[in-house]
Amino acid sequence: MASEGHQEHPLSIYLWIWVLLFVISTLSYLVDYIGFEGYLRWSLIIVFMLAKAGLIIAIFMHMIWERLALIYAILAPPLLLSFFIGFMAIEGDYTLLTRLNFFGETNFVAQHHTEEGH
Repeated sequence: MASEGHQEHPLSIYLWIWVLLFVISTLSYLVDYIGFEGYLRWSLIIVFMLAKAGLIIAIFMHMIWERLALIYAILAPPLLLSFFIGFMAIEGDYTLLTRLNFFGETNFVAQHHTEEGH
């Protein structure tokens, strides 16, 4: 008899997830083997990486069976940080492109090298 709050999960769930992780890892390695390049390569690698991380978090860390409040407490901060990092990367690119447009690429590069002492 299981104590209150303790859940038992069939071993088959873990075996299926293990097989699925193996398949996703194989697909991830095939990205390099086939020779994809550029944004397609990196997009596929990131998608496979996030899929594996999601499966591990959901099943092996038992997040799929936890209360919604605990899930939000663990997943919300990294998601917010990812959003803010992406937002700042976009803002940084905008600033760089504005400076290049205003000062001109040759002036900006020359100014940057003189500031570094080259």
